[in-house]
Amino acid sequence: MPIQISGKNVLGSQSSAEGGKTFRALNPQKNEQIEPAFHEATEQEIDRALELADRAVPLLWQMPAAKISEFLMAVREEILGLGNELLEKASEESALPLNRLSGERDRTTNQLKMFADVVSEGSWVDARIETALPERKPTPRPDLRRMMQPLGPVAVFGASNFPLAFSVAGGDTASAFASKNPVIVKAHPAHPGTSELVATAVRRAVTRTGMPEGTFSMVHGFSPDVSLALVRHPKTQAVGFTGSLRAGRALFDAAARRPEPIPVYAEMGSLNPVFILPEAMKTRGEAIAEGLFQSVTAGLGQFCTCPGLVFGLGNEALESFREKLGPLF
Repeated sequence: MPIQISGKNVLGSQSSAEGGKTFRALNPQKNEQIEPAFHEATEQEIDRALELADRAVPLLWQMPAAKISEFLMAVREEILGLGNELLEKASEESALPLNRLSGERDRTTNQLKMFADVVSEGSWVDARIETALPERKPTPRPDLRRMMQPLGPVAVFGASNFPLAFSVAGGDTASAFASKNPVIVKAHPAHPGTSELVATAVRRAVTRTGMPEGTFSMVHGFSPDVSLALVRHPKTQAVGFTGSLRAGRALFDAAARRPEPIPVYAEMGSLNPVFILPEAMKTRGEAIAEGLFQSVTAGLGQFCTCPGLVFGLGNEALESFREKLGPLF
């Protein structure tokens, strides 16, 4: 049975739409707004999401690896269980073709399985033990122990160009879950319906595996206010971001200005300059033009590796290169 998209925020096991500000997704192919309207999260809703996450922290930290692995696999299964409904909604909101989105769904679910396997295997904690040497001269060595530990509630920001693999249940979320951190996702306004479908899958997995209610929440927002409120909240302990340099820097700066700064794990920008040397331009100009075209249009131009600037010396070879490149587009 199809899921009825509500346009509400997901606060643990509850749905909430207290805010008066709303926005709609845009079908880029038809240039038409898509129903329903989505409610921007209020500060009170963000606070509730973080309170739930904070309560989940000690419970998650005590969970055995097998339980975390089971949860990640359940998220994977619930996403796959959405079937074509997920792909069709993502295509409506992004204009990406179904075959491209099918591959991205595979990438998303394979990431979840990979992290589940890593959790089961256990070496990610990088545990190191140096036992005490009380008889060591000239000074005794103390007992030294070190291992990776969870940070606490993580705010994850979805990217515009990957509505599945770098979004609600993408790599940032999967890695945060794997390391026993609760997650609050800020859904990207370009594909809020897709985000709600995936959030529904994650919430089902939380219930199905008996995870704490605050393990997962998701909030909507079109303006920067929601994002900044998430980062500034005292209970947020880390940020995962994929997107533009401008937005990423704004979040980084907000995190750095907190009374207790927190880490921001960010992949920002995708300018990707290409420099073509004179001899290469002269001898391989046509092949380079074809390769550049393929790189720019890969994944319908949505890959973050898409070249944004091309540099070459202004000469006849460059003009010939431009003449070869133009018709390809």
